[in-house]
Amino acid sequence: MSTPRGLLDLAGLAGAAERGEIETVVTALPDLYGRLVGKRITTAFFLEEVARHGMHVCDYLLACDVEMDPTPGYAFTSWATGYGDLHCVPDLGTLRRAAWLDRSAIVLCDSFRGEEEAPVAVAPRGILRRQIEAAAAAGLAAKTGSELEFFLFEGGYAEAREAGHRGLRTTQGYVEDYHLLSGTFVEPVLGAIRRDVDASGIPVEFSKGEWGPGQHEINLRYAPALEMADRHVIYKLAAKEIAQAAGHCLTFMAKWDAELAGNSLHIHLSLWNQAGEPAFAGDEPLPGTGLRASATFRHALGGLLAHARELAWFFAPTVNSYKRYRAGTFAPTGIAWSVDNRTAGFRVVGSGPSVRVECRIPGADANPYLAYAALLAAALDGIASRTEPAPAFEGDVYAAEGLPQVPRSLPEAIAELEASAFARKAFGDEVVDHLLHFARSEQAAFEGAVTDFERGRYFERI
Repeated sequence: MSTPRGLLDLAGLAGAAERGEIETVVTALPDLYGRLVGKRITTAFFLEEVARHGMHVCDYLLACDVEMDPTPGYAFTSWATGYGDLHCVPDLGTLRRAAWLDRSAIVLCDSFRGEEEAPVAVAPRGILRRQIEAAAAAGLAAKTGSELEFFLFEGGYAEAREAGHRGLRTTQGYVEDYHLLSGTFVEPVLGAIRRDVDASGIPVEFSKGEWGPGQHEINLRYAPALEMADRHVIYKLAAKEIAQAAGHCLTFMAKWDAELAGNSLHIHLSLWNQAGEPAFAGDEPLPGTGLRASATFRHALGGLLAHARELAWFFAPTVNSYKRYRAGTFAPTGIAWSVDNRTAGFRVVGSGPSVRVECRIPGADANPYLAYAALLAAALDGIASRTEPAPAFEGDVYAAEGLPQVPRSLPEAIAELEASAFARKAFGDEVVDHLLHFARSEQAAFEGAVTDFERGRYFERI
């Protein structure tokens, strides 16, 4: 694949700064939600100091909730430790123009701390890096692709907040799956997202209407797993900011309306050997299908199926995530694999050198670093253990009986992760305990809230 346009090195950044083209470097790290947090740094200071020495941020960024409230109970940091600093070191391989912003670039950071500058184990980029390193030790490299769905609304985010996120008007009143006419109506927004993201070192393949009114999908070109996760989070930030600038807002919530389709994240996963050849390609028949693939593919698929339930939280991290799993909505409910079957949790697509697994379990609210790490850990375990998958499923997975099911609630997914010896082996106790506390804190926040459902149901009639 050709080098994406918009990528920068330090010399290129310095030249752009001298020409007045770039004045600000957005210097960021992903938090546990997959949001980008950080600082806007003047280009001169970035080049003189930050590029070589990094920057510092409060370590509560990896131990707070979505409201930025410091959350008690983490071993990683707390009021007792004084909420110290993280040393954030720019990964200069991620430096690129932020074409959607005025005279700006963006770079992502890895997190360190302590006298010996130890990598922070619970940082999402670090969690994925360790699975990539495990793959490399097995002679493999992972490539992934994200297919993200979102709903687009009339009016900006401030208007949506003022309305209490109720009565929002989507940009279309009917399901616009593949509709070109409907897409034309919002092309000023979608076209801007495609152009500006593509010009920011994130190659875009296409956009299309999705299976909901005002719902769309913009597909990014696949890449090595860490680069793809970086592209994913930068794209989400850019899409929101571009929509806001155009007088709109959009959401990647897994289920923003109970009556409409959810927002999915379909992840395509392939493994490659040290010679740069697709490790899933092969001549062995896949039982029950007309496809041929390698034993590596078959065992990776077996690992994905075997560990899907215990790793479900990595794909569905919020209370809202589980409202997406409804029969007949293109969101999977059963854990099965099938060839080109959109009712299955794992859909096998492509053939020959392009054969790969599409995991349809994650929602668009998933943190890609964690979701990719989970898939890679499960696939590697399947290969190491020579795990054989169940026979390919044919037909409607929604109607099938006897299949293992995707967890239907955050507490169920927490219980599965808590009981998982495999997760602790793959990620380590420190990471699993940190993520479990994050998940439990999210559940506790929900349990303490009074919802519109409760007021509508009980205010008058109870």
